[in-house]
Amino acid sequence: MTQITAKKAASAGGLAVGLHAALKDKGGIWFGWSGDIAESGAEKPRLQRSGNVTYALVDLGREEYEGYYEGFANRSLWPLFHYRVDLASFEHDWYDAYRAVNRRFARLLMPLLKPDDTVWVHDYHLIPLGRELRRLGFEGAVGFFLHIPFPASEIFVSLPWDHELGQDLFAYDLVGFQTPTDLRQFQDYVRHEWGGEIEDDGTIRVQGRRFKAGAYPIGIDVDDFVAMGRTLEAQRGAERLRRALLNGNRKLIIGVDRLDYSKGILERLRAFGQLLDDFPEHEKGVTFIQISAPSRENVQEYQDLRHQVETLSGHINGIHSEADWVPLHYINRNHPRRTLAGFFHFSQIGLVTPLRDGMNLVAEEYVAAQNPDDPGVLVLSRFAGAAPLLADGALIVNPHDTRSTALALHQGLTMPQAERKERWRSMFAAIKANDIASWRMKFLSDLQKGQISTSEAVMT
Repeated sequence: MTQITAKKAASAGGLAVGLHAALKDKGGIWFGWSGDIAESGAEKPRLQRSGNVTYALVDLGREEYEGYYEGFANRSLWPLFHYRVDLASFEHDWYDAYRAVNRRFARLLMPLLKPDDTVWVHDYHLIPLGRELRRLGFEGAVGFFLHIPFPASEIFVSLPWDHELGQDLFAYDLVGFQTPTDLRQFQDYVRHEWGGEIEDDGTIRVQGRRFKAGAYPIGIDVDDFVAMGRTLEAQRGAERLRRALLNGNRKLIIGVDRLDYSKGILERLRAFGQLLDDFPEHEKGVTFIQISAPSRENVQEYQDLRHQVETLSGHINGIHSEADWVPLHYINRNHPRRTLAGFFHFSQIGLVTPLRDGMNLVAEEYVAAQNPDDPGVLVLSRFAGAAPLLADGALIVNPHDTRSTALALHQGLTMPQAERKERWRSMFAAIKANDIASWRMKFLSDLQKGQISTSEAVMT
C-alpha cells in the first residue's frame, strides 16, 4: 500500500501514528512532502527505510510552497471548505501551482508503484493526485480520504475550478468523508452540478465513471492515549499546573487547538467571560487555560486572529482578575502530546467549540485521558464532526450562542459525579468502538473489494 500525504512523514501527531500502523501491517511506501523548502523542487524523492516501510520524501521549491501550499491549499481550499468564503482568495497562479505540484508528485511516485499496489491519498492538498496517476497509466486501486469538511454544493461552486476538482474526485475508486453530512453534501454536488446518480449501496455514476463514496469517521488510538496520560511526563505536567494555577479546590477548564479561525476560539473566550458574568459563584473558583499552537503565522488572517484573541483575553482578565486570581491563561505555543494528556486528565471541563471541523480528535483525546472514577465533562460544538459520536455524553452547544455555551460550562462545573461517570462511560465506549484501527481497516477493506489482493500499500 502507498499512503500519500502533503505533510512531513515524521509528524508525531495521533493521525500520523495511526496511519503508520496501516503501513506496518503489510509494508509499503509513505510518499509526500518532506516538510523542507528548497530553491527548486526536487526531481526525485529521498528514500528512507524503517522496518518494512519506505519513506519517499519530496522537497518543495520556494515558489511551489508559496503557490501550492500557502496559497491554493490554505488560502483557497481551507477557508472555502470551512464555510469562510469571505476569507478565501482565488488566484489563478496558486491554482496552477497546485496542479503542477500534484502532477510532479504523480510523476515521482509512479516509478515506485507496482501494478497491483493500493494507493491511499489523504486530504485537500492532494485532490488531483489520483487522476494524475490514472493519466500516467496506473490501474490499481486508488482511494481518497478528506480529513476536513466537504462544504455544501452552493459553497463549493464558489471555487472557480470546482468542476476540475470534481473530476479529480471522480477518478478515485473510493472517496471517504468524515461524516454523513459531508457525504450527503458531496452527493448533492454530484447530482445537481453533474447530473450524476447515487445508487442505494453508495455507488456513484457520473461522467462515465462508476465509484463509491462513504462516511468513515476517523478515531484515535485510544489505548495509546490512555497510556500517554499515565506517563511520568504527563503526571509532572499536571502537577506543575496544579501548583501554579489551582489553589485549593479551584477547577480547570481547558481548550487546545491550532490558532485557526475554524476553531471558534474567540467565541469560546466570550462564553467563558459570560460564565463569569452570569454565574458569579465561579469567581476565583475556576481557571480557563486556552492553548493555541501557532499556525500559518505569515498569513494576514492568522495574524489578525492572534491579535483579536490576545486582545479579548486581556479584556476578560482586566474585568475579572483579582490580586490572587487570573481567570484566563492564553498560551500561544506548542506542547508535547504527553503534557496535554496530563492537562486533560487534570481538568474538569474540556471545551471544544469549532465553528466547523472535519472530526476534531482533541475531543476524543480529552475523553480518553479522563480518570474513570472522577471524569471531567466535555462541552462540544455541534459543528464538530465528533458531535454525533459523542452526543450521548457530551454537552452539545452552538458556539455562536454565547449564553447557552456559558450555561453548559456552569452545568459541567456543577455536575454530580454519578452523572459525569455515566456520560464518560458512554463516550469512552463510543471512541473505543470507532478507533483509528477500525477506521483504516474499514476504509481499506471497502477500497479493496473487487480489487486484486495487494502485497504492498502506498500512502500519500
